[in-house]
Amino acid sequence: MGVETFGSTDVTGKRQAKRARVLLAAKLQTSAGEIEARLRDLSRKGALVECNVSPPAGTEVVFTRGATSVPARVAWAAGNRVGLEFAYMIDENEVLVQLGRTSSDQHQPRFRRPGLFGDMSEQEKKLAQRWGVSVGIAVPGE
Repeated sequence: MGVETFGSTDVTGKRQAKRARVLLAAKLQTSAGEIEARLRDLSRKGALVECNVSPPAGTEVVFTRGATSVPARVAWAAGNRVGLEFAYMIDENEVLVQLGRTSSDQHQPRFRRPGLFGDMSEQEKKLAQRWGVSVGIAVPGE
């Protein structure tokens, strides 16, 4: 399943953060215990989750997905769906990074900073150090 990011469609302008539609496992920690949930919608400011036991509006919870845990308040609850308002803005990419790359992305080049001295000869390493001195930066000697 992919991720669809979309802007606010709310005419009144209440939502200002972009939202990503997803379907991922998550957990809600409440004072009554842990609740298994399905993350359906995510933004920097909040989330929409589905769960079998919905905590009532106003309940303080901790939303957890993978390595990300953030305190939140249940803004609304309807049926098995709960709207969460995070205590602080999160980097939603940290939650979504666990989706991995899709098969169509496998042939796309990945751009990363090259490491110095990885596959360099001794002469190339010395040249890199001299260049560093000439431009005023310290190039480590490995």
